[in-house]
Amino acid sequence: MEFCPSCGLLLQIDPGTGSHRLRLFCPVCPYFDAILFRLLVPQIVKKARLVKKEVEPIFSNADAMKLAPKTQASCPRCNHGEAYFRQMQIRSADEPMTAFYRCCREECQLEWRDD
Repeated sequence: MEFCPSCGLLLQIDPGTGSHRLRLFCPVCPYFDAILFRLLVPQIVKKARLVKKEVEPIFSNADAMKLAPKTQASCPRCNHGEAYFRQMQIRSADEPMTAFYRCCREECQLEWRDD
């Protein structure tokens, strides 16, 4: 995307007809830029490595699970009727909170969420 240096609007592409070649033009002011010349001039490109964010677990460790409240919820994997839960606001303030569950059964420990 290129912007007009005069007024700051997004430049549009003029396909060109006859003797005119492909060019960028501003729909508001008389600015235009020939794309042919732009291809001949090397552009500065900055490359940066993408650093991924660490994902924090909803339930951090076994000690946190001992203090977490329990509720009556059926596990989708083992159908156990009790689960630990935690509620968080992950969307905008006018949306309801999201409940995260973890199965209480030691063998299962499945984590799921209820939107």
